[in-house]
Amino acid sequence: MKIASLVLRALPADFPEIKEALARVPGVEIHGSSEEVGRIVVTVEDGEGWSVTDSILAVNLAPKVQAVTLAYEYTDDGLELTEA
Repeated sequence: MKIASLVLRALPADFPEIKEALARVPGVEIHGSSEEVGRIVVTVEDGEGWSVTDSILAVNLAPKVQAVTLAYEYTDDGLELTEA
């Protein structure tokens, strides 16, 4: 499993259009937004048929998104190699 948290920057007037676009990106879930500061917080999780990387790229290319910051990233890939 891979998961990432992103903070998006955008103009508050563009939030409805951005949220519609994000709803179409696989693995993306909106967790909060602040129109006062122009930020939307989302998580991206991998799944069958898509990767976190593909979804992050789609979020970055969504219309009206001005900037994307990676706030958190987790993967459990390789953990089975460290378990005794």
